[in-house]
Amino acid sequence: MQISIEKRPLEQAPADAVIVPVFEGRKEDRFGAGDLFDSGEVSGKALELTLLHHVPGLAASRILLAGAGKAEKFDPAGMRGLAGAAVRRLKSASVKKIAMWLPPEHAAAEFAAAAVEGAILGDFDPDRYKTADDKKPVASFAISGSAAGLEVAAERGRIVAEAQNFTRALVNEPANRLTPRGVAQAARAMAAEYGLPCEVLERAQLEQLGMGALLGVAQGSAEPPVLIVIRYAPAEVGPKAHLGLVGKGVTFDSGGISIKPSEGMEKMKYDMAGGAAMIGAMRALAQLKPAIPVTAFIPCVENMPGGRAQRPGDIVTAMSGKTVEVINTDAEGRLILADALVYARRQGCTHLVDAATLTGAIVVALGHLNVGLFASDEGLQGRVLGAAKSAGERLWPMPLDDDYKDYLKSAFADLANVGGRWGGAVTAAMFLKEFAEGTPWAHLDIAGTAWLDEAKPFLAKGPTGVPVRTLVRLATDWKDSTA
Repeated sequence: MQISIEKRPLEQAPADAVIVPVFEGRKEDRFGAGDLFDSGEVSGKALELTLLHHVPGLAASRILLAGAGKAEKFDPAGMRGLAGAAVRRLKSASVKKIAMWLPPEHAAAEFAAAAVEGAILGDFDPDRYKTADDKKPVASFAISGSAAGLEVAAERGRIVAEAQNFTRALVNEPANRLTPRGVAQAARAMAAEYGLPCEVLERAQLEQLGMGALLGVAQGSAEPPVLIVIRYAPAEVGPKAHLGLVGKGVTFDSGGISIKPSEGMEKMKYDMAGGAAMIGAMRALAQLKPAIPVTAFIPCVENMPGGRAQRPGDIVTAMSGKTVEVINTDAEGRLILADALVYARRQGCTHLVDAATLTGAIVVALGHLNVGLFASDEGLQGRVLGAAKSAGERLWPMPLDDDYKDYLKSAFADLANVGGRWGGAVTAAMFLKEFAEGTPWAHLDIAGTAWLDEAKPFLAKGPTGVPVRTLVRLATDWKDSTA
């Protein structure tokens, strides 16, 4: 999608359709819309969409009145959703060239960036493998406005949204087409395109490093494991901090010997959403060039049953030297992340953030609306929450009291990989904390937010790309070496 700023009046915008936000309780008299407000056909309620044709005085053949809700509550997140919903509505009508007017009180750069993000995210559909020739991508999206800074904001919005869609496309790939090595190939291609160093550690190197937790998960699959490392370094030496992004990359999770129920198992291709988000975030950071060095670590495996598969009761030795009793082979994400977190620390990362579709328990706790946030350091937690708020992604802090470690006691090893029925999301985070050790660390459990089972007006069914925007904002807003 081509993104631009249109400085001509909206009436002259060379588009097939224009989007005009309208607010609840505020009558819009232009374009003959006043009568629609008077009749109650248009109210301005959030995401209410009314398409008008051949409006006099308008170069575009269509105008979409897009409900924005109450003006005093309208924020960039609302703009993102409104733009996405409007683009999806116009896309369904085969509109190719779209312009969007920003109301004067919402013409700031942050609203322009959000509108561009919403438009690009709304244009995405998970239909790559449909063979019917009826796909209708939008060709161009223009912001109609003349405020200062719109060009820079729109460009940032484009970069971030395209990175999020890149992540969504990766997550949407079926496991027969995207194996661990396939993820590595995609990461290499992205890194080469944007000038980032990318290293892929294969099985022999993982064995040499002593990554027994990661290798134990992978041993049941014919697909070999990999650990992908993507590095970004700023041109000038800035903060002493080095941010490590660690993402779970299970390209298919059958549960292993502790096999999952068949219902819904087809969705388990999304179990690499955390890893995909890290690759997407690095794609954006390569273009936005933050002042802080950032390295992404993506451990990729396939979790399968088989004659060589890891068994309940097995004991593995992680890279840190800690031993783990594997009680449940379906709690595999924490095992591969454990070794990746240790490796990230040894590579010099001073702050760690991981993202993983880790537990069903977080979905029970928070539903599909909030990411569960666990952190060992209040300063880093504050940074992540601030980044999420700015990026328009919803995170909710969860407890991480030391007492929860008692649930992970094992009579036979240093710790067990599961802690029983209660507090499952917390005990999973406590397990990871053992491997982050004293390094400031935050864990994002995205199991409930990385996938939409039903489409939203502004977003297609399937992968969401959470938490790419938060990770990008975290890195680009980093100002000093303290957390």
